[in-house]
Order: sequence, then structure tokens, then C-alpha cells
Amino acid sequence: MDEYGNGSDGHFPVPPPPRRRLGAIMPFVVLAAVAAGFGSLAVVLTSGGGTSLGSGSEPTAGSSSGTGVSSATVQRVQNAVQPGLVVINSRLQDDGDVVGASGTGMIISRSGLVLTNNHVINDTNGLTATVASTGKTYQAVWLGYDKGLDVAVIQLEGAPALAPVPLGNSSLVKVGDDVVAMGNANGTGSITTVTGAITGLNRAVTTADDGDGEPSESLTGTLQTDADIIQGDSGGPLASTAGQVIGMDTAALTEPSASDTTVGQQDTAYAIPINKAMTIARQIIADKPGPGVHVGATGAIGVLVPGTPAGAQSTLASPQAQLQQMEDSAAGPGGYQAPAGCLSNAADAGIPQNIAPVSSGTLVLGTFCASPASAAGLTAGDVITAAAGKQVSSPASLTSILANEPSGKKITVGWVTPAGQTITRAITLAQAAPQ
Repeated sequence: MDEYGNGSDGHFPVPPPPRRRLGAIMPFVVLAAVAAGFGSLAVVLTSGGGTSLGSGSEPTAGSSSGTGVSSATVQRVQNAVQPGLVVINSRLQDDGDVVGASGTGMIISRSGLVLTNNHVINDTNGLTATVASTGKTYQAVWLGYDKGLDVAVIQLEGAPALAPVPLGNSSLVKVGDDVVAMGNANGTGSITTVTGAITGLNRAVTTADDGDGEPSESLTGTLQTDADIIQGDSGGPLASTAGQVIGMDTAALTEPSASDTTVGQQDTAYAIPINKAMTIARQIIADKPGPGVHVGATGAIGVLVPGTPAGAQSTLASPQAQLQQMEDSAAGPGGYQAPAGCLSNAADAGIPQNIAPVSSGTLVLGTFCASPASAAGLTAGDVITAAAGKQVSSPASLTSILANEPSGKKITVGWVTPAGQTITRAITLAQAAPQ
């Protein structure tokens, strides 16, 4: 796993987010963001109460879904909610190629604060948001997120007085209530509308390990609906027929097609109750980090360090053991020598032939171009032994240290070269991407 810096102006590349295949899981849930060039995140239903699953339909804006929502009601809800919606586009990077991810967001303040899912912004190297009602696009920055609850807040820069979405009370939601969902379906850049009903309360879904070694993640307490929520709708509103937002669209349960290569008929979907989402949002806005709630950009220096196949950074203290771990996890015959110079992306990294003669620390597999580490002279084979006045005993310890240091802060970093030279330099931390 890599420890990298990531400026909002794209000063240097972001390693790609974990790939996830659409595995042979039936049924499975797909987090409802569109990410060009990346697989979808599969999750399975694990627990929770509710009625039997229903089938969603695909009404156009203003049409009836057969759930009792009239065209007039749909239009009224659209008029109330759609002015407060934005289409979010995130710049990512995959093996050196710049790609994008798309989702939806809800304006929650006239000053341009926007509520969305964390998985819409994670690993971003730059955000823009287009206000659906005006078509105007603004640069955006993320303020904080809760990865476990899949909630994030971003700020539109330079936006004039905006129309917030009307918020309802999700604690009053009942099974059978009709709902209207809106979002940037399939990442088209425009808002579409579908209708359905609440089919379950307090549902839990868990990401499925489809063989790529990624750890599972869970969402609990979600609202279940048969509205036809699909990729790109992430972060969009699930609204009551009174025109108030009661949930944030997050994931969709889908049956694989016969060939198991594409997503088939959507069966049910999940939304985070708006009360829960706004509790996290208010904590982020108030700049009050807490368990699971990350506020503000932490620092990064821009080095690639050893990790396990599951993506967790190594806890091994010995650089020699870290090197062996990387050699054991490397796939294919030979060709793993670390390249000279900086890395344009994580895929360019190799395995150092020579490493510093120390017993503990963080082995450097490479430094990213234009990063603070590259500018300071860190290279593959060096071992970082200290940062911000603390001893670095393993890759995981370096991550822990930097997680408590804000971006833009100048810290001292000490390392040993393969030739045995000890170096200490002052390094100004770049911005780590949201996770």
C-alpha cells in the first residue's frame, strides 16, 4: 500500500483505488457511483429487518411507477428537491491514465456545502460540482468524511447563494411509504428521477470479498427501497412524497446477468437515513473529528511503502522482512528491479536490489514525481527511521504518524540510504487523498 501526497491542484499522481470485480455473487450490491476504468464494489445483504424485496421500475421524470406515486406528485417533489442537487465529477488516476468518477450531491447550505457519499470522493485528485438547476460548474474541495458510514462533505468554491435541499426526518419513515429518488444515473451529467416504496428499515449490507484480497466493509441501519437506484446515483436524495429528503442513495442490489459479465436487473437499493448522514455532516462542518470521522486533509510525503496483498500497510519492523514480503507477493517472472528516478504511478514501482542496513523502519519502494519525498532526495532502497520527531518502526507506523499531521506542516524526516548514510531533512507535507 502506498503513502502518498496529493495536492488538490494535481501536483503528482494518485495511485489507483483498489480494483473490485463483479464476481459470481448472487445477489450482490453495487455502490452506486460510476468510476470509469474501475470495477464496481460488490456487497451482499447480511442482516436487518424489513419486508420482502420488491422490483423497481424505470419511470421517466413525472411518470408513475405503479407504487401509487402520481405524476403530479413526482413533479412536485422534483420542484422541491432538484434545485439543491449537484453532479459531482472526481479526477482519478489508473496506471498513469487520468480517468473520472461521477456521483451526485445534495446542497445543505446556501454557502455551497454539499453532502455526498465517501465512495464518490475517495482517492480523488480533484473535484468539480455542477449545480443541476443552473448548469454552472464549480471547483470543490472535500472537508471531511466517515468511511465506515460512507458520508462525506465537500465545499463548492466561489458559488453564490444556493438552494439547499429540504430535509425531512428519517426516524418517521415506515415500510410501505412511497419515495422518489434522484441522481446522476449512469454518470450522464443530468438528474433523472425514479419512484418506489420503502421495503425495509435498519438494513445492513457488507462488501463481499470477491477474491482480490480487499477487506470487507459494512453499512448498517440503511433504508431499503425498490426504487431503481443505479450507479451514478450515489449521494443523491431519497425523498418522501412531501418533497423532503429522508435518505442518501448509496447502493443497489443486483442480479448478475447470465454471462456474469454485466449487471443485470436491479432488485432493491439502499439509502443512508438522512438523520444519520446529517449528524456526521454537522460534525465535519464543525471541525470536530471523532471515531471514524476524518476532518481536514492530513499530510503525506509521497512514498510507496510495502504492504500486504490485502492492501494494509505492513507492520513488519525489519526492512529485510518487508522486502521479502514484497518479493513473495510479486506476480510473474522477474522484472522487479526498482526504476531509477521518481514514479509516475504505483504501477511503475519495482523492488529495490539494495536497501539500507538498519534493523527497523519503513522501506521505500519509490517516491512519486513532484512529491515532497522526491524533492527531498528519498529514493528506492532508503529506509525511513523517523518522522515528526517520532521513531518510525514499520510502514504502518509511518502512516499513523502522518495521519496526525496536517497537510502544509513542515516536519523533519530521517532516513538511512543503502550506503549507510543517515540523512535528516525538513519536508513540507502535501495533502493526502481521502480514503
